[in-house]
Amino acid sequence: MPKLDSSPPGRRSGGRKSPLLLGHRGASKYAPENTLAAFDLALQHGCDGFEFDVRYTRDARCVICHDALHKRRKIERRTFADLKLPCADDVIRKYSPRAYLDIEVKVAGDASAFLAALKDVPPDRFIISSFLPDVLLAVNDVSPGIPLGLICENLRQLRRWESLPIRSVALYKRLCAPSLIDELHNAAKQVLVWTVNRERQMQEFADRGVDALISDDTRLLAQTFAREGTIA
Repeated sequence: MPKLDSSPPGRRSGGRKSPLLLGHRGASKYAPENTLAAFDLALQHGCDGFEFDVRYTRDARCVICHDALHKRRKIERRTFADLKLPCADDVIRKYSPRAYLDIEVKVAGDASAFLAALKDVPPDRFIISSFLPDVLLAVNDVSPGIPLGLICENLRQLRRWESLPIRSVALYKRLCAPSLIDELHNAAKQVLVWTVNRERQMQEFADRGVDALISDDTRLLAQTFAREGTIA
């Protein structure tokens, strides 16, 4: 089953490992992002799992959407029934038996629904990630020890990683220098990199030892690492 290898860098069994392959909002190059169709396609292409975005509705439901607005209205001011968006806890229950899930929480809110859905999912099969340290701390307060990851696209955000209860750091590709990967690995943190859409970069980051690659082009990602999907 797809999982993020939690063994220390340099001690993994079987020699050099292949990174975990994840679709960015599903197979977002080939299907509408953050939809069941995109999630299914990422797996059909041969990826190990996918990343998706979580926001909260007015009635405290967790929906999957990247932007704060849906059809020009704020998600936080609309009800779940009104939105017609995928429900995060339903997606977790549907896909967690066969896919690695990178659950990006976009805003602060009541995470109890999707945390309940994760209760029986092995901790090496998912990560709850966010750009916002306060979101990660709040989730840790409710579920101490749950796998958390900080997302960083600039050096200011990166400064917080040592002070947070995280297992991983997701780096924007321009930050992903070999020295930083080594520093994070030496601190027993897993390294994910996003968004990598060119074959050469996929290979380069894999050679640097990253633990997971996140891409819009799930077909190319799987083909680059000779993963067999159910469709070409």
